[in-house]
Amino acid sequence: MSSLGEAELDALVAEAVVDCYDEHEQLTGLFTMIQDNLAVPFATEVLGVPVVVRKVDLRSSGIVAICHRGRMRQAIGILDLPLPDPAPDGAQWIEAYRWWAGR
Repeated sequence: MSSLGEAELDALVAEAVVDCYDEHEQLTGLFTMIQDNLAVPFATEVLGVPVVVRKVDLRSSGIVAICHRGRMRQAIGILDLPLPDPAPDGAQWIEAYRWWAGR
């Protein structure tokens, strides 16, 4: 559940997609805002396993978090990524992406 209201989420999405012509460009705009503003690395848990998110990436499937545990790494869709409490700085952009993707 988002800690931001609909108006705040709409404003973030509008900021990210201001010059975008189609859905692909909008996705790229949101990715850029997440990449530029999300404070990484940060620790979280995926399926009960502690991981460290070191970066985000844009794939054909959408925006993913690159999660590390020791020498292993796995790309997890950022829409499915549980955020720690407190969330890292810049997490509002993940919330904006979730809002945009849920339309």
